[in-house]
Amino acid sequence: MKGTFSWKWAVLALSVAALVATGCAKKQTVKSEGTQGAAGAASAPSVGEAPVKVTLPPPSDQLASAAEAGVAVTEEKPSQFDDVRFDLDKSELTEDGRRTSQAVAGYMKKNPKAKLLIEGHCDERGTAEYNLALGERRATAVMTYLVSLGVPKGALSTVSFGKEKPLDPGHGEGAWAKNRRAHFVLQ
Repeated sequence: MKGTFSWKWAVLALSVAALVATGCAKKQTVKSEGTQGAAGAASAPSVGEAPVKVTLPPPSDQLASAAEAGVAVTEEKPSQFDDVRFDLDKSELTEDGRRTSQAVAGYMKKNPKAKLLIEGHCDERGTAEYNLALGERRATAVMTYLVSLGVPKGALSTVSFGKEKPLDPGHGEGAWAKNRRAHFVLQ
């Protein structure tokens, strides 16, 4: 009985260690611009197999050039609206942010059945918790302004991604300024 008990604990410990070691891998999606070439090629399925789409990330030199060009390296839903930009550690709309929001409000009022998700984003500085809260304040500030312009609150929703989905993966002020934003997604 004592040998069986030790064996069960050993199996449990190994199972837990395997789960911790593998963990939940974070999906890293790369949006590539331009040619796909060999990096984006998928192999043809064999007879009887269902086709599977395989997309490999571009080589690291293409990632660097994408970052320099300001191309998003995370998977992001495209928007027909400009993003609202924010100053460092701020959630108040600037004059440019108000103009962008006014254009969004005009569209929403002309399309009363439209639903809009407002995503709050931050740059990489600060803790994850701080940036999630700041992203939520940014998204809420835009939503509040849209409601003040006559957009029905029921047509709007918000989400904060904090620093988890940077538009520009760079580590300088230029990249950080691009990442401090509210992004609009029509649903």
